[in-house]
Order: sequence, then C-alpha cells, then structure tokens
Amino acid sequence: MAYPEMLVAPMRQQLEAVGFTSLMSASEVENKMNSKQGTQLLVFNSVCGCAAGTCRPGVINAVTSTDKKPSELLTVFAGQEADAVAKAREFTLPYPPSSPSIALFKDGNLVHFIERHMIEGRSAEMISQNLQAAFEEYC
Repeated sequence: MAYPEMLVAPMRQQLEAVGFTSLMSASEVENKMNSKQGTQLLVFNSVCGCAAGTCRPGVINAVTSTDKKPSELLTVFAGQEADAVAKAREFTLPYPPSSPSIALFKDGNLVHFIERHMIEGRSAEMISQNLQAAFEEYC
C-alpha cells in the first residue's frame, strides 16, 4: 500500500525544486533509462529518516554546488509508485533493492551506486562529497 500523497509530496518536491524529474510509471522509467546517452543521476527517494536527514540534503548539495553534474536528474519514490520503482531497480542490478539509494549512469551503464547502508550513519556532507567525486569522474 502506497503512502498518502500528502505525506510524500513535500519530500518529492525537495528534489524537484533543484531540477529532478519524478518518474511516476514503469514506462517513464524505461523511456528515460533507455536513452543510453549522457549521464543520469537516479535517486530512490524514501520516507525514512536517513532519506530526510542525509540522503536528500546530500544529493541537493551535490547537484547545486558544482557545475560538473549529470545531464539528467531523475527520481522514483519507494513505497509510492511501485511499478516505477520496480522498473528502476532493474537498472541497478546486481545491487539488491535499497531505499534510499543513489545511482549514477553514464551512457546507459551503472557507474556509481550508493546503497542505503552507505547512507545510514553518514552526514549529508559525506554523501555530497561522494557524489561530487563521482560527478568529477563520470560527468
């Protein structure tokens, strides 16, 4: 059962406010992820405390603090759009499902992945630095 939209809307909007596109269906995910050109950052958003406390703030800091960043910023919301999340997770195999998590793709290939266990207990600044180093390498 999905979370009420009124609960997740502000969490979704935090990422949309800095340029992320929320993918709401499996077909939207497939269309975006099959483009195979450029770089894409895909954030698996979540209602959990580590998403609110470190993941979203770290991601936001990373994409707003540098000019070198992915050409596309995308997000799906775990516990909300189940079909979109399931389709997005196909692109992050062999990693197990993990929310929140952050995936960076270059030309259709997964090149950097931050799993939930790498978010929990880390500061937003650490997540931002991790992402900025990946942006520097791949974008």
